[in-house]
Amino acid sequence: MAEEKYPINIWINEERYEKLKEAGLGDMCEEMLAGLKVLRVYADEEQKDKILKAFPTAKFDSATTKSIELLPRDVKDKIFEKIVEKRSVEIMGEFLNAYE
Repeated sequence: MAEEKYPINIWINEERYEKLKEAGLGDMCEEMLAGLKVLRVYADEEQKDKILKAFPTAKFDSATTKSIELLPRDVKDKIFEKIVEKRSVEIMGEFLNAYE
């Protein structure tokens, strides 16, 4: 059985979209509400637990979307910066190392 993955939604404005395109990741965005774009970064079970422990405001939506919600804005900004730096959305392990 494949390990479950839990999304963190990073909203993408025009400025961020340009950065993603420069990093070769523009096609990873999904169109959402009224032309807004979202980039999904996935955490595994262990990473989800670390996130919820490290950031008390974060919540896990176990009822509907199975996503990690309510992360502080600066944390989402750091996640986005790491995505651009690494040119990949597979960054949660490395990102969370800073919070151990």
